[in-house]
Amino acid sequence: MTTVSSASPALTGNDPANRLYGPLPDVSGEAGYAEDHPARVGFFTDTSVCIGCKACEVACKEWNTLPMDDADGNRDVMAMTGMSYDNTGMLGANSWRHVAFVEQSRAVDLPMPGIGLPGAGAEGAGAPAAGCGSGGGGCGSGGAPGDAHATSHGGNADGGLTAQSSVLNAEALSEFDPQTGQSADREIRWLMSSDVCKHCTHAGCLDVCPTGALFRTEFGTVVVQGDICNGCGYCVPACPYGVIDQRKDDGRVFKCTMCYDRLTDGLQPACATACPTQSIQFGDLDELQARADARLATLKEQGVETARLYGRDEDDGVGGAGAFFLLLDEPEVYGLPPDPIVTTRDLPSMWKHAIGGAAMVVGFALSAVLSSRRGLGR
Repeated sequence: MTTVSSASPALTGNDPANRLYGPLPDVSGEAGYAEDHPARVGFFTDTSVCIGCKACEVACKEWNTLPMDDADGNRDVMAMTGMSYDNTGMLGANSWRHVAFVEQSRAVDLPMPGIGLPGAGAEGAGAPAAGCGSGGGGCGSGGAPGDAHATSHGGNADGGLTAQSSVLNAEALSEFDPQTGQSADREIRWLMSSDVCKHCTHAGCLDVCPTGALFRTEFGTVVVQGDICNGCGYCVPACPYGVIDQRKDDGRVFKCTMCYDRLTDGLQPACATACPTQSIQFGDLDELQARADARLATLKEQGVETARLYGRDEDDGVGGAGAFFLLLDEPEVYGLPPDPIVTTRDLPSMWKHAIGGAAMVVGFALSAVLSSRRGLGR
C-alpha cells in the first residue's frame, strides 16, 4: 500500500534539502506515489486566441455542480460587476474559472478618409476638391476615376498625391471627438484570459493545511477534499495567487480540481473540452511547455513583442505552475501577481532565526541567574 502525504516533502521530513521552492522534477513521486504513476498534467492557456465566450466557466459550473453567484460571492444571485462583460469578477469558492476582460485604448495614426466636421468649409479636411463634387465636370464620365482626378487637378500627379495624403492624414481629420473632445483616432483591443488555479509545484495551500484536506494527486495536481476541510482558512492567505476561497455559509474552502474525477476516467477537464478555440489546452505538462515555447516564438516572429509566458519558468517563486499562460501584456494587466512566491519558502530560515532568538533569550536568562547567585554568595 502506497502512503501518500498531503504535505510537501520539506514539511514531512522526507526532504533533507528543504526544497520549498525551485524546480521539482517529480511532484507526484515526492508526494509518495509509486514510480509508475501517471505523468504530470496541466493547462496551457493561450490568451491570444481566447474569444471570451465563457464556455469554460459554464462547463466548470455544470460539471462540478457549482452554484450560481455574483462577483461578491453571493449565491443564487446574478449581477454585473460594471467592469465590461465580466460578471464573475475573480476566482472564488463557487467560480473555479474566471474569464477576465481587459479593454485597452491607445492613440494611433489611422490612415482612413473622413468627411470632416459638420459645417466645415470647402477648405476643411475631407471636403471634396473643386470639380469633384456632384454636377462638376472634372470627375464625370469619360475615363477612369484616377484619370479624371488627375485631369481635374491640372494633370499634376504630384498634386493628386498631395491631396490624397491630406485626405489620409488621420490627425487632421480626427481632431475632435464630440463625445470626449479628444482625438478620435484610438485603437481599442480586448485582452481576454480564462484564469484558474495554478496547481503549483510548491503549493503553499497544501503545505499549511492541518487536516490533510488538500492533497497532491497522482497526476501532480492539487485537490481539496470538502468533506475533510474544517474551515480553518490557513490555506487562503498561503496562496500567492489569491485563488483558494472560503464559502460564506460553512467556511470550507474550494478551488479548481482540474476535474480529478474526469482524469481518473481518462477524460480531460470540462473547461478544456468546452473551449471552442483551444485557448485552454490540456495534456502532459512537458508537452504543453514545449508547445507554449513554440507558440511564443511564432508570435515573436510575427512582431508581437509584448507576448510572454507566465508560470512557465521552473525557477520562479513557486517552482513553476501546473497551469500556465501565454499573455499579451504585463501580468498585472490580467490581475496576476508579477512575481509570485510560495509563502512557505522561507520557513527554514524563519525557524533558524526563531531558534537563534530563543537561544539568546535562554543565554541571557542563565547569565542573569548566575550573576544573581554570585551576588548572593558574596
